[in-house]
Amino acid sequence: MAEPMSAAPQSKSNALAFRSQKQMFEKMEETFKICAACDRKPAQLPDPKALKRCGKCLNVYYCCKDCQRQHWPQHKKLCQVLGQAAIDRRVEWLIYKGDLPFPTQTWSRPAAEVNSWEDWLAMQGDLGPRMEPILSGENMTELWDNAGRSRPAEADLKESVWRVCTEFLSRPLTIGLGIKLFNLDPYSRPLTIHVVGAAHSETLGARVTDMDELSNMFPGHQGLEVVMVGPEVVEGKAIRPPLKQFGPKGKSYISGYKGLYHQFWEDVVEKGDAAKPDLVVGFHPGLDASQERMDEVEKVEQGWVPTLLLLRDYNIPTLFTTIHEPELEYTLQILLELEMHIKATGVNPFRSQKPEQAQACPNKPPIYYSAQYVCFQGLLEREELEEAEEAEDD
Repeated sequence: MAEPMSAAPQSKSNALAFRSQKQMFEKMEETFKICAACDRKPAQLPDPKALKRCGKCLNVYYCCKDCQRQHWPQHKKLCQVLGQAAIDRRVEWLIYKGDLPFPTQTWSRPAAEVNSWEDWLAMQGDLGPRMEPILSGENMTELWDNAGRSRPAEADLKESVWRVCTEFLSRPLTIGLGIKLFNLDPYSRPLTIHVVGAAHSETLGARVTDMDELSNMFPGHQGLEVVMVGPEVVEGKAIRPPLKQFGPKGKSYISGYKGLYHQFWEDVVEKGDAAKPDLVVGFHPGLDASQERMDEVEKVEQGWVPTLLLLRDYNIPTLFTTIHEPELEYTLQILLELEMHIKATGVNPFRSQKPEQAQACPNKPPIYYSAQYVCFQGLLEREELEEAEEAEDD
């Protein structure tokens, strides 16, 4: 799967390498410059500047009018959503400026009664007063002064701010979903959640408040610690050493560890330097890799197998999310091969509403992060394993 592109700086050193914000957005846009009809890039054209954007979505490029006319029957099905993706990948920059997400409120209903974004919005009330300072702020103005295109209509910007915030909030809400699905009670005792395979994008610029929606979800809880673990973890204020003892009641505490999960378990957890998890969550860990490149699949499987076996053998409640049905199906296949006890699968009620466009793939429908989930715990009993194998054969 091609990696989606966003306005997030790739690293501190790369961020400093941009001479200006305008240059940052120009470099980001270059990764999307490919003719959607003939696949030619600027360097393959007699005039590298010949690529022009679709006037509707301002996202997809064409090298000539003939290519655009030929491609329109296919592109018109995705034109609107790709237009949203083009706005969102710029508005996402406001997360790294600290403007997003907008402030949220303590839940007025029990978590068990909130089962969709619609339920969540009903508790939040009018978002207008919270969005207005963002829409009229200096950072929003500066963004569109340097974005290489005109500023969208205010209604479109408001919708974009909402979609970008759903991707941010989807992580704590999905963790909360796991807490509910496994019947964990944060009011009776403190809980420790390990986020396995935490990515560069999840930890770059992470703030100590990034999981505060969990405290809104479970007000007055006994303490929640979220430990981000992965080889791509980026050091920062929020990536502190894991707690040996539980943090303060009613607070969500973020910590982290750079390395593979089974290494973290051996080097930190087993030595008593971090609490054992009550729940493990993996946000679209990519077990399917790219099924077109088997060497990548084998590399991913080999990297994940020690962690998956650890989760199975220690009987740890685990929730993984996926970005589309093919990834979910392949994830289920791997889990069944490892004789995992799969508890539940389904559509994530708190999936991101922000469409992600894969680079150099203008003809593929956008994806949505954490679109589906699978819950598993421990080893599948022999009778259930035989039934699963028979169902797979059928």
